Amino acid sequence: MTGTRSFEDAVSFHGHRCPGLALGYRAAGVGLAALGADPAGDEEVVAVVENDACGVDGLQVRTGCTFGKGNLRFLDYGKHVYTFYDRASGRGVRVATRPDFSTARFDPDFGALRDRVQGGAATAEERDEFERRLRGVCDAILAAPAEEIFVVTPVPSPPPEPARIHRSVPCDECGESVAEHRLVERDGKRLCIPCAER
Repeated sequence: MTGTRSFEDAVSFHGHRCPGLALGYRAAGVGLAALGADPAGDEEVVAVVENDACGVDGLQVRTGCTFGKGNLRFLDYGKHVYTFYDRASGRGVRVATRPDFSTARFDPDFGALRDRVQGGAATAEERDEFERRLRGVCDAILAAPAEEIFVVTPVPSPPPEPARIHRSVPCDECGESVAEHRLVERDGKRLCIPCAER
């Protein structure tokens, strides 16, 4: 098993500190705690994410779930919702950001300052102030009671199947290797998805 990695580890992995990263890191901790599970050393824990935003990086660092191991699954729903499964117990929990949650609860002026910084209109003093407030918002997300940020519900379905290794074969059009289960049969040819869509 891997040990619990810190939020600073997540910042290092992600490249910058932000509220989304803190939310994903925190959601992962809430999910693991609800399952009574440790971070995954291999595929013991599975995470299903419903967005491809900053929070997923925080989740990866906290849980040990990755696409390469096959225990991180992506559903392109654009929702800050994360489902965690413990393969040993077969249990799962869904951790959804509360609809009424906003970083404005921690710092009402943070959003306007962020817009000025990101828009390039901020002064040097405002950029320094933004960094201070950004740290404060992230710290508040990490420390707030979980129920103020998330709704946690049990998941009745079993964990997704473990990852399988598939044979790679060349695409009949471009010649590049593709996992056999991703081939598309078209006009007697076995094609990769990009070639099949041309």
